[in-house]
Amino acid sequence: MIFAPRSCPSRPGFAITTLIFRATVDQYRNVRLTVVGCSPSWPNPGRAHSGYLFESDGGTLLVDCGPGVLARLRERDPWPKVDAIVISHLHLDHCGDLVPWLWLSQHLTDPEAHLRRPTLWLPPHGLGRLLAFASAEHFMRVFELRAYAEGVPFNAAGFDVLPRAVVHYDEPTWGLRIERDGRSVAYSADSAPSPALVELGRDADAFICEATLEEPEEDPHGHMTADEAREVFRESGARRLLLTHRSSDLPLEELVYEGFELELEP
Repeated sequence: MIFAPRSCPSRPGFAITTLIFRATVDQYRNVRLTVVGCSPSWPNPGRAHSGYLFESDGGTLLVDCGPGVLARLRERDPWPKVDAIVISHLHLDHCGDLVPWLWLSQHLTDPEAHLRRPTLWLPPHGLGRLLAFASAEHFMRVFELRAYAEGVPFNAAGFDVLPRAVVHYDEPTWGLRIERDGRSVAYSADSAPSPALVELGRDADAFICEATLEEPEEDPHGHMTADEAREVFRESGARRLLLTHRSSDLPLEELVYEGFELELEP
């Protein structure tokens, strides 16, 4: 395990399990996905908000960085060894720990803190909103700032990332498809069902899909029930469904929690 396991508070049977998926343990060319945090908009007891770590021999990518994610990463390394961060949208439960990351860099004595500047990929026009928390100069001292564009692939930490706009109330939000060496993982971010979401997941090895709701929403629509997520997954033809962003009081068979690991072989 990368992180100390945390079991589901309401269902001890849903303890964290390390899973190997089309992989052999001695082959680090595999892509390893670790769920750092996956609480919904409110925190599950003792847990972090959204953060998904992708590791390969080419680099380490963090997708989203919600509250609690930085603390979990520091359980492994005092200064997180992350090469790039991609933010799906600017609701605080998906980006809130970017600000503590700034202050950590000032107060940590580890010299690596001043040598390692992760590339921070923000949604279109995203930097302006972050400036409510700190100056552009402060962000640029800690991160190499980049902005992605709708439908335009980019490379982050050796992973090819495709952002597609998804439906999340009136908040500009991008689902992501992350690929390396023929392996692919789709990430819904926070989203209602949409054709773009189905295409992001098309034939992916794994689909990280939110399932916040217990009952379907009326318009405006910005999240999914488990059944809606399952339908998107079925239409996409993806191989493995990983449900996230859900209250721990509403356990499901496909639901994953902090510390869950998945390895994908070439």
